[in-house]
Amino acid sequence: MALVRWNRPFPSIFDEDLWPQVSWRDVTDSTGIDIYETDDAVVAQAQVPGIPEDQVEVTVEGNVLTISGSYEETQEEQEKKRTVYKQTRQTSFNYTTGLPRMVDAAKAQAEVENGVVKVTIPKVEEEKPKKIEVKKKEKAKE
Repeated sequence: MALVRWNRPFPSIFDEDLWPQVSWRDVTDSTGIDIYETDDAVVAQAQVPGIPEDQVEVTVEGNVLTISGSYEETQEEQEKKRTVYKQTRQTSFNYTTGLPRMVDAAKAQAEVENGVVKVTIPKVEEEKPKKIEVKKKEKAKE
């Protein structure tokens, strides 16, 4: 006797192909941090997809920048939806890096836009580039 797969005319809710597929690779490979300098400041941009700005914490201690945060969907938010397929949504990140210049942490500013937190930290005056005038060397008198 041979086994034959039965082809149903309509999909069943139990068919695995109907459920969304999520892998850890999709979740964890989407973050990163970029650091660059302008003449007056050190700027860091970190990806924080899906994290509300009130859940992002930025600290500068000495010459070390830390950007961290986490978010978990609350029960209240879950109750507003009619759940068909549920997967717990929890996101967290922690970036810690040394900065390339001495900075004035008291004047640091941070803002979140489109899933990216941008931290701008002014350089201390001693670290800012200084233009040095080049003069023609005078000939020695004999």
